[in-house]
Amino acid sequence: MNKLALSFLALISLAACQQPKIGFVDNVVLINKYQERVDIESKLQAKIEIFKKRTDSLRSAFELEIKDAEIRARKMSQSAIQKLSQELQQKEQVLQQRVQFEQQSIAQESQTLNDSIINKVIDFVKDYGVTNSFNFILGSNEAGSVLYGQESSDLTQEILEALNEKYSKN
Repeated sequence: MNKLALSFLALISLAACQQPKIGFVDNVVLINKYQERVDIESKLQAKIEIFKKRTDSLRSAFELEIKDAEIRARKMSQSAIQKLSQELQQKEQVLQQRVQFEQQSIAQESQTLNDSIINKVIDFVKDYGVTNSFNFILGSNEAGSVLYGQESSDLTQEILEALNEKYSKN
């Protein structure tokens, strides 16, 4: 009975001495260097460039139409000039609405993709923590949620490499 009590006491002492396993990651680095995010960002940038070229082209065409209308207006009556002016204003409004719609569409797509990336990273870090027996994995960022951490506890690069490896396999 004495040996059992002594063994139990030793086990409790050993468990009490074990430190929780804690690590941290730099959230900004992890998100910004995640290859899937880099790939998505370049695809979105290509879409933005196409959008800018198309918008510039439409605006240039509209400016030419205005210059042409100014020349034609010299030979028109006042009522015809007003009608032409209204038509041009309507075209300009349609052009502005189209540009605004495309801008909102790209912004919405970007937000949705970024939210998806963040959720993937969070889920991956959780799985990594469970798999590697961490009690906590903290996130550091500009706001300073981790003001100091030993380099040996910084898991950023290790998790980033595992995350990118998983992405490249898919």
